[in-house]
Amino acid sequence: MLPVLPLYVQALGGTGRTIGWVMGAFAIGLLGARSTLARLADMRGRKVVLVIGVLAVAIAPFCYGLTESFAVLVAIRAFHGISIAAFALAFSALVIDLSPAQNRGELIGYMSLVNPIGMGMGPALGGFLQAQFGFNAAFLAAGVLGLLGLIFTLQVKEPSRPPSIHAQPSFFSFWRKLGDPRVRVPALMLLLVGLSFGALTTFVPLLVTEAQIDVNVGLFYTMAAIAGFSLRLLVGRASDFYGRGPFITMSLVLFSISMAVLWGMQGTTGFLLAGLLEGAGAGTLIPMMATLMADRSAPEERGRTFSLCMVGFDLGIALAGPLLGAIATQTSYRAVFGIATLLSFLGLLVFLTLSGKDLAHSFRFALGRSRDVYAIDAIPASMLKKP
Repeated sequence: MLPVLPLYVQALGGTGRTIGWVMGAFAIGLLGARSTLARLADMRGRKVVLVIGVLAVAIAPFCYGLTESFAVLVAIRAFHGISIAAFALAFSALVIDLSPAQNRGELIGYMSLVNPIGMGMGPALGGFLQAQFGFNAAFLAAGVLGLLGLIFTLQVKEPSRPPSIHAQPSFFSFWRKLGDPRVRVPALMLLLVGLSFGALTTFVPLLVTEAQIDVNVGLFYTMAAIAGFSLRLLVGRASDFYGRGPFITMSLVLFSISMAVLWGMQGTTGFLLAGLLEGAGAGTLIPMMATLMADRSAPEERGRTFSLCMVGFDLGIALAGPLLGAIATQTSYRAVFGIATLLSFLGLLVFLTLSGKDLAHSFRFALGRSRDVYAIDAIPASMLKKP
C-alpha cells in the first residue's frame, strides 16, 4: 500500500495536505489502540492480539477502493493502523517470551527477518499491480494476502505463562508510565524518527514524481529490505555481546544519511542508495528498540513497555502527514526531506546525550562502552565488550 495510496489520493484530486492526512491517519489507529491492546496482550495472551492485528490487515485493503471520500479514507486508514498496533506488539512480546536473556538480541533479529522480506516484496508488487492493472488490483491483492496471513496466525501456539500477580494498570496509569526514564527517552527519540519516517512513507512516491525520475517507487522498499535483511542476520547476535547502544547509534546515523540523500537526490542511483541506507537504519533500529525495552522490562509488563516506547514513533507518523504535507504544499516535497534530515539528526543527539542517567553514561552506553543502567535482567557484564 505504501506506493499505492498516496497516488490514489492524488488521483482523486487530493493535495499534499490531503495525502498527509490520509496517510498519517494510520498512526491515529496505532495511538488509539495502544493502551488497550498492550493490556490485553499482558492479561489474555499474545495470540488474541495477533489475530486482531491480522484481521485489520485483511479487511482494510478491500475498503479503500470502495470510496472516493477523503473523510472515509481517513477513517479506513485509521482502522488499518490497528494492524501494526496489535500485530507488531504481540509478535515482539511473543518472541521475547521465547528468548533466553543471553540470546535475546540474536533471536529477535532472526524473527524480525520476516519484516524486510515483506517490505521488499509488498511495495514492489503493489506498485507493479497499480501501474499495470489499476488501483483496485493492488487493493484486492493486499486483502487476499491479509486473509492468508489470518489463516497462518490461527495456527500460532504460545507458551503458557503464569498469571501476573500485579494489578493491571488503568488507562491513565498506563500513560503515566511515559514519565519513567526507561521509556521516556526512547519514546522521545522515536518521536523524532517517526516524523521522518512518516515523511518517507507518505511523500516518497510524490518526491519521485516531482523530481521526474522514471523508476518503480516500490524498488525503494526493495532496496531497503535487502539492506535490512542483511544487517539483521548480524546485528542481533552482535548486540548480545556488545550491548544495544552502538547498534542503535549506528541505525540512527544511517537513517539520517538516508534522509539527506533523498533531500539532494537527482536520479535513480541516489534514490536506490537512499533505500539501502534507510533499510539499514530503520531495519536495525526497530528490532534493537524492541530488545532494549525487553532488557528494561519484567515479563508481566513487556507488552505495555514496548507499546509505550513505540507511542513516540506512532505520534511522529501521525503528525508527519498533516504537518509536513502543509509544508510541501507551500514549498516542495524535496524540502520535506530536508526537514526530515534535521529531525533524524536530533533523534541521534537525544540518544547520545539522554539514554543513561547522566551525559557521560549516556555517551558511553550509546558507543558500547558501558552497560544499560536501566536493564532489569541485563546481559552479564562479562558478555559486554570491555572499554
